[in-house]
Amino acid sequence: MSRPVSVLHFADAHIDIANYGRHDPETALPVRVVDFLRALDQIIETAVSQPVDLVIFAGDAYKDRNPQPTFQREWGRRIMRLSQAGIPTILLVGNHDVSPASGRAHTLHEFSTLGVPHVHVADRIRLLGPDELGVPVQVITVPWVSRSQLLTRQEMANRNLNEILQLLEERVHVSVQKCMENADPALPLILTAHASVQGARYGSERNVMLGQELTLSGNLVADKRLDYVALGHIHKHQALHADGTHPPIVYSGSIERIDFGEAREKKGFVLAQVTRGHTEWEFVPLPGRRFIDLNLETPTSDTFMDDILRQLPAEEDVKDAICRIRLTYPRDWESLLDERVIRERFKGAFSVQIDKHYQLEKRSRLGETADVEALSPEELLDLYWATIELSEEEAEAMRALSREVLASVELAE
Repeated sequence: MSRPVSVLHFADAHIDIANYGRHDPETALPVRVVDFLRALDQIIETAVSQPVDLVIFAGDAYKDRNPQPTFQREWGRRIMRLSQAGIPTILLVGNHDVSPASGRAHTLHEFSTLGVPHVHVADRIRLLGPDELGVPVQVITVPWVSRSQLLTRQEMANRNLNEILQLLEERVHVSVQKCMENADPALPLILTAHASVQGARYGSERNVMLGQELTLSGNLVADKRLDYVALGHIHKHQALHADGTHPPIVYSGSIERIDFGEAREKKGFVLAQVTRGHTEWEFVPLPGRRFIDLNLETPTSDTFMDDILRQLPAEEDVKDAICRIRLTYPRDWESLLDERVIRERFKGAFSVQIDKHYQLEKRSRLGETADVEALSPEELLDLYWATIELSEEEAEAMRALSREVLASVELAE
C-alpha cells in the first residue's frame, strides 16, 4: 500500500462576518473579523507545520459576494502562505463566492487570473489529477451549482422549481460519474463539493432555502470508488457515513460561530490520511469565541428581578463572551425590569443583548379579537407562533419566509 496522502479540509470561512461588536484598535478591523482570521491562521499554521500534502477549502471564503478589499487582502495573505510553502491548495467556489449577476467574476478569481503557484481555483465540475496537483491523488470538484450554469433558458421554460432542481441534479450526477470513470483506479479519489447532501442536519445558516436549492443524493457521495468526501456549505460539522463504512463523507463545518443558532456547535477543521480503499480522519476543534444563550424563567412579579439575577452566571464566567438574555413576561411587568443591573453583571462580556418577549394570552374564544384586528400581518404571525410555542430559531426562520411571501403578494397587487 502506498503512503497515505495527508489532507487538511476546511470550509465556510466567512472571514468578513462583523456582527456583535467593536473594532480592534491595533488592526482597525472589526473584532469579530479578527476572530475569524485567528481561526484561519490556526488552520494555515497546521497545514504548514505538519506539513500536509494537500489543502481543500470547500467554499465560502466570505459572507458578502462583494467583499471589501481589506478582507480580500487578509484572505489573500493566508492563501499566499500556503502557496509559498508549496502546498497544493484547492479553493472551491461556494454560493457566497459567486455574484448573482451572470458573467461577473467570483471572489476567488484573482488566484487563477494571477496564476498563483500551487493554488487551484475550482469553479466548475472537473477532475484534478496528480499531474496538476503534484500529489498522487485525484480530486473531483463540485463548486456551488446554479441553474444558469448547467441549464439553458429553454430547458427551464415551463418547468416548476422541483422539475428544474431534478434536472439540475441529473446533470451534476452525470458529470461526477464521468469524472469517476476517467479517474485512475489505482490512486486515491476525493470528491469535494459545496452543496447540501441528503441526510445532512442543517445549522442556523439554513433558514428558508430548504427545497429551493440543489441537493446531492446520498448514493452519489457514497460511491465506493471515492476515498474521501470533503463537504462545505452546511455550518454544522458532521459525518454522514456510518462508522466503519467507506468513504468518509464529512462536513468540516464553519471555522467560527456566526450567531446564536451555532452557540453549541463545535467549530474546526478536518485532517485526513487518504489511501486507496481506506481513509482515517479526525476533526480538529478550534476554540473560537464563546456564545452564551440564556432563556430565563420569570414566574411571578413579586420576585421578578430576583429570579433574573439568580439565574445569571457570575461575571468571570461571561468574560469576552457574546451573550444573549431572553426574557418572557407580561407587558405590564415592564416597569419591574432593571436593565442597568443586568448589564453591570455582563460588563466583562464581549457583548450582551437583552431580548424581551411579551407573553401573549392564548385566545380560547373567537369573540376576543378586538385588539387582534389592529395588528399587522407580521404581528399576527408572531402572535400565532408564540401561541404554538415555536423556538426563537424556528420563529426567525418562519419570519424570513413570511417576509418573502408577503413581499410577493404586495408585488402581485
